[in-house]
Amino acid sequence: MIGTESVIQKRTGKRSVKTKLYVRYRVSLRCKAIVKSELKKLKIKHSIQSYGAIEFHNNVSQIQLAKLRTNLQRSGLDLLDVEESLLIERIINTIIEVIHQFDELPKLTYSEIIAQNLGETSDSILRIFSEVVGMSVIQFIILQKIERIKELLLYDDIPLDEIADLLRYKSEQHLVAQFKKCTGLTPDYFKKLKKERMAIASLNS
Repeated sequence: MIGTESVIQKRTGKRSVKTKLYVRYRVSLRCKAIVKSELKKLKIKHSIQSYGAIEFHNNVSQIQLAKLRTNLQRSGLDLLDVEESLLIERIINTIIEVIHQFDELPKLTYSEIIAQNLGETSDSILRIFSEVVGMSVIQFIILQKIERIKELLLYDDIPLDEIADLLRYKSEQHLVAQFKKCTGLTPDYFKKLKKERMAIASLNS
């Protein structure tokens, strides 16, 4: 499993960090704009990754991090430390890897899968996950399963009942109900979309 790379170095007596860090309570466009603005003020070269992780392009001093954390706290935002950010990253990567890269989901609960990769997870880190990502772990799992269903419908010729078995749904009907609740669309819509895309591709081949 791919984890977040964390590098802490000592240079001229000052500690610096180059890693991904997450921000709690960054749940709206305005919050995202505040984060970008504070990073720009401190002239910290960065990029914003999936789910709001700040990836620093250069080593950032502890003084800069402390200033960034203080400035964000004035707006009600909280910059996580390296250890907490690593845990959030590993939870995200574990869920994505299991749902999108396994040919078939293992016969384990997601709590068991996460525990195998991270050890026992506390309620506090799961709460922090929700505050960072803007949804609970269960909601994040459902979202990833919906994305996998879309991929299978668009790129593979797998019957819906087999997709339900692969993703460990109780039944095809349960899959359809959850898919429609999350997307407002039915799996049949994506099957039709696939046919339309194939027709366009054949015209241009």
